[in-house]
Amino acid sequence: MPEASGSEVADESDYSIFENKAGLAEDMKFLASMPELCDVTFLVGDTKEPICAVKAVLAARSRVFQKMFYQAPSPQRKKEPAPKENKIRLFLKRSSEPLLNLQNAAQQRSGFAQQLAPIQEPNQHHTVIIEEFEPDVFRQLIEYIHTGCVTLQPRTLLGLMNAADYYGLEQLRKACTGFVQCCITVDTVCALLASAERYIQYKCTKSLVHKVFEFVDEHGNEVLNLGSFTLLPQHVVRLILAREELRADEFTKFQAALMWSKKYCDSNQNQDLKDVIGNFLEYIQFHKIPANVLMREVHPLGLVPSGIIVNALAYQVRVVSEITMELNTNTFSLLVLFFFLLLLIKIPSIQSRSLDIL
Repeated sequence: MPEASGSEVADESDYSIFENKAGLAEDMKFLASMPELCDVTFLVGDTKEPICAVKAVLAARSRVFQKMFYQAPSPQRKKEPAPKENKIRLFLKRSSEPLLNLQNAAQQRSGFAQQLAPIQEPNQHHTVIIEEFEPDVFRQLIEYIHTGCVTLQPRTLLGLMNAADYYGLEQLRKACTGFVQCCITVDTVCALLASAERYIQYKCTKSLVHKVFEFVDEHGNEVLNLGSFTLLPQHVVRLILAREELRADEFTKFQAALMWSKKYCDSNQNQDLKDVIGNFLEYIQFHKIPANVLMREVHPLGLVPSGIIVNALAYQVRVVSEITMELNTNTFSLLVLFFFLLLLIKIPSIQSRSLDIL
């Protein structure tokens, strides 16, 4: 390999590359924050919150925005079969060809002029309505496009991931996907599930929700005891309680359903607590809750029908009977008699019930 000449070494020492990316990012962030310096305003979300941007920057960073602002839609015309013409129509057409040729030439000149004209005036300020994303999410997207930097947060992560995918920002989408692995914690899991409700129609949501549910299954008791659990939509709560993979005891599931129902009734005064919690009872296996907990914590609330509690206790009696099959008949009979005397004392409504539940 030939050695570098002295002149080449000298040339290399004559210059150095100076980069100030942080300063550039700050200046671009300032640019996007000044409406008078921007040429497009997005009205975002249900509140139509205004978010300003520069079209040229958007178009340079995203092909979706480039097509939105600078590419004219190409008209597509369907080809129709030419109608058959008789001799009279053919004669009339030939006699009127000079006039038609003049009209067609004028139309072609007019159409060509329209194609050369810009889609919109370059100095015109445009307004675009964005209903798909929340204002905080879209603001982060615009910040990333202008500066190349953005702070990823669990609260807006799912929306930003889907926005990046929607507008063709692949590097941002990959960054969000990578951040998912480390941001799913007990403190953030409910916020992620709540945000998934808005973006359920996007493909990125499905992969994230799957990972979140896997985390919920592993940390069931902790998640169900969170105060933020009450902020989840009702169908998400039912979905969690119904999961067979959920590692949570049944009494904790009942407490979580009760906590959610009370919170819901506080916000909806016309709703009855018993009716609301009734939507979750089918997902709770009451026969797995110890009898003393059922009688002391669940039954006095009057929210669970007595029939469900009786069936749960009867199931436990059957389990006890299988365990005590080796005991003598007298001892087992005394045990059963004592158990049902306890039921009669605690739940008077079952006194009239048949004792054939065994």
